[in-house]
Amino acid sequence: MTFADIGLSDQLLAAVNDSGYDEPTPIQRAAIPSVLMGKDLIGIAQTGTGKTAAFVLPMLDILHHGRSRARMPRSLILEPTRELAMQVAENFEKYGKYQKLSMALLIGGVQMGDQVKALEKGVDVLIATPGRLMDLFGRGKILLTGCELLVIDEADRMLDMGFIPDIEEICSKLPKSRQTLLFSATMPPVIKKLADKFLNDPKRVEVARPATANVNIEQRLVEVRPDKKKDALRDILREEDLKNCIVFANRKTTVRELTTSLKRSGFAVGQIQGDMDQSARIAEFDRFKTNEINVLIASDVAARGLDVKGVSHVVNFDVPWQPDDYVHRIGRTGRAGMKGIAYTLGTRADGEAIERIEKLIGHKIPRVGAKVEAEPQAEEKKAAKPAREPKAAKPASKRAAVAPTDEPAQAPLERTPVVEDISNDWNGPMPSFLSVSAG
Repeated sequence: MTFADIGLSDQLLAAVNDSGYDEPTPIQRAAIPSVLMGKDLIGIAQTGTGKTAAFVLPMLDILHHGRSRARMPRSLILEPTRELAMQVAENFEKYGKYQKLSMALLIGGVQMGDQVKALEKGVDVLIATPGRLMDLFGRGKILLTGCELLVIDEADRMLDMGFIPDIEEICSKLPKSRQTLLFSATMPPVIKKLADKFLNDPKRVEVARPATANVNIEQRLVEVRPDKKKDALRDILREEDLKNCIVFANRKTTVRELTTSLKRSGFAVGQIQGDMDQSARIAEFDRFKTNEINVLIASDVAARGLDVKGVSHVVNFDVPWQPDDYVHRIGRTGRAGMKGIAYTLGTRADGEAIERIEKLIGHKIPRVGAKVEAEPQAEEKKAAKPAREPKAAKPASKRAAVAPTDEPAQAPLERTPVVEDISNDWNGPMPSFLSVSAG
């Protein structure tokens, strides 16, 4: 099946062909015809399966006929993060280059002025994060009564980030006679309840079992001590087949520390984390896409928002706290039918988190490489301590050493005080009140 077989217009087919795509992915084959027919849709697909084009392409054809009005967008796409919103906007620019459709991007971290101006001119496609949209709506800068089509993307991520109440409020302000598309990698009960409430007899499209990892990704688990994780990461980054790599950490502080450490080791590395302003994050991402740097350290703020063709490796420097995040992180590689490798550095303390991930994906993650020596246990440490040498027995007192005698008593000898040297006598651990932290 080709893109022409699923009913796209000639203008759209030309743009798709210019982008180098010949055949639709499974989610695109299943979703696009239903969307073009005006049906509501639930699309369950893991990241990297082409689901963005599954709604962008038919939307372009649907919106080709019609006219926008000031402050009243004709369609709305909700994204959980700024990065995802920006990449959806890039898709509209790429596939809509032969169609005269206007678009606005509403995201936090940038000035509102230009966004408000775009809305006042009227837009066919509005791509927004919930927070910024609610802010502008509260200021009276936007009306949602003319929205004909709503897309809720990454719905399970919306749930994780606490956006479901905002989504419900936004849906209540839209006209009831609209088309609604909901896409999610998983379908937890809260998301199902949301779909039941706001979608009308939707078609359900599922191209993979929920939360399964892409079969094109080779997964590897490296068991390592916490103090050896940086060494293990450097070894991975020196692999001959590594073209570029995204390294995920759980904390912003870890992202900063890793970036500094790897730069000192001579790696071309950048970072994306929540404390950076939007312009700085965009600049770092662009450096990675243009191969100015080949290692990008990221916190989970970017786990679902990075879309770069040909990422060869992903490394979980920290095992993610949520099992679903594992699937979304490693999904940055193995995209568009290409092969990828995903490493996870796991310590003894990560055992339960790894078990939860393996339960979610339905298989064990292969352990690779030489197993790093485990941290010694308390009993082992105790046994390893050198035995304390016994103290030399103190001589008995002179009074006790002298046998009774009938001889006349002599004047007592003058005694010199003895100060005992204990400097080498203590072989145990240093008392806590004398220890100094190495932190």
